[in-house]
Amino acid sequence: MPEHTLFDDKTRYKLEQLMLHAARVRSGAIKGERRSIKRGTSVEFADYRNYAPGDDLRRLDWNIYARLERPLTRLYEDEEDLAVHVLIDTSASMDFPREDDHPEQHKFDYARRLMTGLGYVSLTTNDRLSITALGEETRRFGPVRGRGYGVGLLKFAVDLKAKGVTNLDAALKEYALRSGRAGLLILISDMFVPSYIDGLNALVGKGYEVALLHVLAPEEIEPPLTGDLRLIDVETGAAQEVSIDGGLRELYVRRVTAWRESIRAECIRRGVHYVPITTDMAWEKVILYDLRRLGVVK
Repeated sequence: MPEHTLFDDKTRYKLEQLMLHAARVRSGAIKGERRSIKRGTSVEFADYRNYAPGDDLRRLDWNIYARLERPLTRLYEDEEDLAVHVLIDTSASMDFPREDDHPEQHKFDYARRLMTGLGYVSLTTNDRLSITALGEETRRFGPVRGRGYGVGLLKFAVDLKAKGVTNLDAALKEYALRSGRAGLLILISDMFVPSYIDGLNALVGKGYEVALLHVLAPEEIEPPLTGDLRLIDVETGAAQEVSIDGGLRELYVRRVTAWRESIRAECIRRGVHYVPITTDMAWEKVILYDLRRLGVVK
């Protein structure tokens, strides 16, 4: 997916008017640009934290650096930022559909647009952005802040590939254990995984405000299939011979609906925002309307 196909100038302008929000997470140390309505000049020192690329060098405490050889940024009591964590599922099941009839409905391309759009909003408002690709090989972008990392964000998105198997439950637990400051965490996945609940529990327990963007292709909800077929699992290679008629197709649709509702219920039980998405929806509207309705975007 070339960089220029991620989003156009009109969409970029709309994204620049937004900011991400986590009502249940205490803001951090450095005020974002979009929060300039409260900017002022703070003189009350609060704490230090490790320097992150994109921090204002004027906030570095050079005396401490000279003593400890460790770059620390000064934090002030009345200043705010938000730690934004975007996790994207890069398992092989995200590489669907593979036909070229509707390339705009490809799940992984769609997920990358969501990831990049959310990342762009975060960089525009000067929040602390971390993106992690969860797959056979974990890849990371950040933590960074500031518009200057926009090109790097685009390159990271373009270079990602969907392949292999993702142990989502283990990956989420590991992230909760090893990641830095809790904040808003947005998970983008098709949720074709055997388990995920322990991972969600770990994130919520660590203090993250979590939003699950559940991305499916329309064909996965109502498959246009009929007759004798051989279905192959794209992640494991396991095959199954099936004969599909109207009755079996209706049963499949009911079970998919029940599965999505069960995920929604588990999310609600834990205070996790759940957003069901099909790739025939305009991806930018998910950010502009669905996430805004939930209060994740303002």
